[in-house]
Amino acid sequence: MPELKNQKLDAVLAGNEIRHGICIAFDYGTKRIGLAIGDARLKSARPLSTVRNQHGAVDWHAITALVDEWQPTALVVGWPLDENGEEQAIIAHVRGFINRLTTQYQLPVHKMDERFSSIAAAEAIREMRQSGQRKRKSTHADVDEVAAALILESWFAQYDIDQ
Repeated sequence: MPELKNQKLDAVLAGNEIRHGICIAFDYGTKRIGLAIGDARLKSARPLSTVRNQHGAVDWHAITALVDEWQPTALVVGWPLDENGEEQAIIAHVRGFINRLTTQYQLPVHKMDERFSSIAAAEAIREMRQSGQRKRKSTHADVDEVAAALILESWFAQYDIDQ
């Protein structure tokens, strides 16, 4: 039976199941894209960096460098919905971004509801500053990175992964 469990852990699974390993998440924005890295088995994520996005001209060289460095098993993109669950105006850009990720990296790309992730990220950073865990003033890029980490952790939380 342990052999079957290991096969399950090592296999790329279809549908809503995921393969264990490193995942990269993206919080798509019109100026910057926040990135986070996380481990599917641990269900934890941390902010990684941001890349430029100038009027839809994404810094694909920076994303490729990170994908090459981290060798993720899956990518997760925040899906922009408003408080009522309706798609936001930026959705066409996010769809194009997802299509490019899919074709360029040949990895599974998953969408994750990102409602309120930037608000939660700003609050988390504010709490870290108040507690003394964070010394410097935060930037918009910091919020984007933390939002990506929250998106990834939310995505991990959807799955019951055997340890």
